[in-house]
Amino acid sequence: MDRDILKEYNVNLADIEREVEAIVGSEDTKKKIESTYYDSIQNFEVGSVLKGRILSALGDNIVIDCGYKSEGMIPKLEFDDPSEIKIGEDVEVLLEAVEDDSGLIKLSKRKADRIRGWERVIAKYKEGDIITGRVTRKIKGGLLVDMGVPIFLPASQIDVKPPGDISQYIGQEVTCRILKIDETRQNIVVSRRKLIEEDRDKKKQGLLSEIAIGQIRKGVVKNIADFGAFIDLGGLDGLLHITDMSWGRISHPSEVLAIDDEVEVMILDIDKEKEKVALGLKQKSPNPWLLIEEKYPVGSKVKGQVVNIMSYGAFVKLETGIEGLVHISEMSWTRRINHPSEMVAIGDMVEVVVLKIDKEKEEISLSMKQTEVNPWTVIEEKYPAGTRIKGRVRNLTNYGAFIEIEEGVDGLLHISDMSWAKKVGHPSEIVKKGDKIEAVVLSVDREKKRVALGLKQLSDDPWVKEIPEKFKVGDVVSGKVTKLTNFGAFLELGKGIEGLLHISELSNEKVNNPADVVNIGDDLEVRVIRIEPEARKIGLSLKKMIDAEGKSAASLSNEDSQKQINGGTVIREGQDSDAASVS
Repeated sequence: MDRDILKEYNVNLADIEREVEAIVGSEDTKKKIESTYYDSIQNFEVGSVLKGRILSALGDNIVIDCGYKSEGMIPKLEFDDPSEIKIGEDVEVLLEAVEDDSGLIKLSKRKADRIRGWERVIAKYKEGDIITGRVTRKIKGGLLVDMGVPIFLPASQIDVKPPGDISQYIGQEVTCRILKIDETRQNIVVSRRKLIEEDRDKKKQGLLSEIAIGQIRKGVVKNIADFGAFIDLGGLDGLLHITDMSWGRISHPSEVLAIDDEVEVMILDIDKEKEKVALGLKQKSPNPWLLIEEKYPVGSKVKGQVVNIMSYGAFVKLETGIEGLVHISEMSWTRRINHPSEMVAIGDMVEVVVLKIDKEKEEISLSMKQTEVNPWTVIEEKYPAGTRIKGRVRNLTNYGAFIEIEEGVDGLLHISDMSWAKKVGHPSEIVKKGDKIEAVVLSVDREKKRVALGLKQLSDDPWVKEIPEKFKVGDVVSGKVTKLTNFGAFLELGKGIEGLLHISELSNEKVNNPADVVNIGDDLEVRVIRIEPEARKIGLSLKKMIDAEGKSAASLSNEDSQKQINGGTVIREGQDSDAASVS
């Protein structure tokens, strides 16, 4: 068998014997050398690990002598630290091929190291054992950890909470538990998460056995949600609900805490079966509502900050945990407020009066207007009936106009108090929004907070003296058509004096529409047929002019520039009155 191997590698046994005899004369030495040489030859099989010696460095390669007839070369990169390579030092290498194209044997130190490392790992560890290694690089699905051989740490097994970027672990030493060893594929899968969970479970059981309601514990904020924060108490996460973070108003837990913050919390409740713990932060300080009545007695004036605005009012913080509501009705004595934002903005400092306290419901009613004198308590003294005021027309309605007497105090100028004699259909006929006018205070209702104003009362009532003296039944008067209705036309007979020319008094013939006979702006001569002082009405007639003169409109030419209906005279605006006379 030995001779066959020598023959295979072109080695002549006689040559070996002669060389040996020349070097040593002892038979024992000869046998020992031959045995070592034969052993070396026998191990030259592809895939076997050989012991070699570093002969020299050649460029980027290291020349290795393995006792074969030709040397092999290994790239320097296969050494962990090329700077520490020493000539004459022994190394283990893997025989990949007996001879390559250059006639050298093909060797690999890296593969030999892997095989030896794998053998050491298999001999030393089994599934379930704990190992420590350094993370070398990131690969698809996880990390490679070096513990003599590369082992695989899946991303899902790095931590209990999935890390954002697993690259942060490169270069770090990690301790893991072996989950699986595949000898066939030379693959090992490990888990760091498993050890963390085991450690947490151990701490959790210890924690559950010793914590009690009311204890103060230190913890670290691990997660924040809209409803609260999870605090790691050391093996067990407790929930700190948003309502238990502060006695004051909190919109989101992040206003109070941040992830990784270290906090002291109180144990509020423990469910050992479900392994749940409720925590509190505000409970570490006294509830400010306990002494609320002594600190903020009803009727006291205090200052606070507007922290929230709703459609029905504004919330004012008096101190942390104490907020009161200023209802929209308690914001102003006089202003008509549609929304609280017209009066205050978030962040404003305001002075308020405490109206009511409900300690059980933890509610305080506040007032802004109570800090000022109610102007309606002195309104009667300030504006007695008959007082002339000047104000601005703030708003118009169908029934009148609101006049701003002073800031927040409006008076109503009713449509019926705008003119003595003129029939007013809408306030806009007399005043316009924004106008500055003078008016008279007619009455003040302090309870209902109303002030009645009059415009016509600035002058004497023409019906008392002027109209009875100036107008008699049967008189012929001149007037301008100011308004047409379906029942007749209104004529202005003088400043503030108006008369009605009823449709039945337009003509001896039937008239369906007053506009068929007269137009707005026409100047007419009419006869006074009725005066009603109590009803404040003057009745006029156009057809009575016919009866008095005994003339007919038919005698006039249609081409004439004047218009006469059955003898009544109509003078168009801009015409000569003489030219409009009837012959």
